[in-house]
Amino acid sequence: MATSSPTLNPAQTAFITAQQLYFVATATADSRINLSPKGMDSLRVLAPDRLIWLNATGSGNESAAHVAIKPRMTLMFCAFDGDPKILRVYGQARAVHQRDADWAALYAQFSPLPGARQIFELAIEQVQTSCGFAVPYYDFRGPRDRLRDWAIGKGDDGLREYWTSRNTLSIDGLPTGIIAGNLGDPAP
Repeated sequence: MATSSPTLNPAQTAFITAQQLYFVATATADSRINLSPKGMDSLRVLAPDRLIWLNATGSGNESAAHVAIKPRMTLMFCAFDGDPKILRVYGQARAVHQRDADWAALYAQFSPLPGARQIFELAIEQVQTSCGFAVPYYDFRGPRDRLRDWAIGKGDDGLREYWTSRNTLSIDGLPTGIIAGNLGDPAP
């Protein structure tokens, strides 16, 4: 049976912290829905009503484009071992870019990650748990280093070039804000 609350309790926070994989969903009123898997020790619960997650460079940048227009975001966590459980966190998100004043303080919550491009801060509005009886068992075999290695190989200049060529617009043509001026931001 599903339960709901406005914030995370300690048991839910422990469950989130133990997960190796989570999913992020965003959409505007008119865009495609984006649903992405995340890993790499990229999430921190800062308070019962606040969490952040570090977004690494990828082929798209949908979440940033979506929250700039419609800041709603859903994160989902599933138990792949132990007791079956699904936990969803709903809230209002904002993208924090490297040029933003609060980047350094938020980024300090994580181990350095080559290719880090945004941090998303989620103001939690609702937490829902449900049974997860149909979620199969899976074993975690370890993280993949390929994205990290790719970002190291690109270097800072190569990453900025990649962001400019591939991450400034969503698949629906919405600006992502990754480059100053992309959402009307002042140039650094």
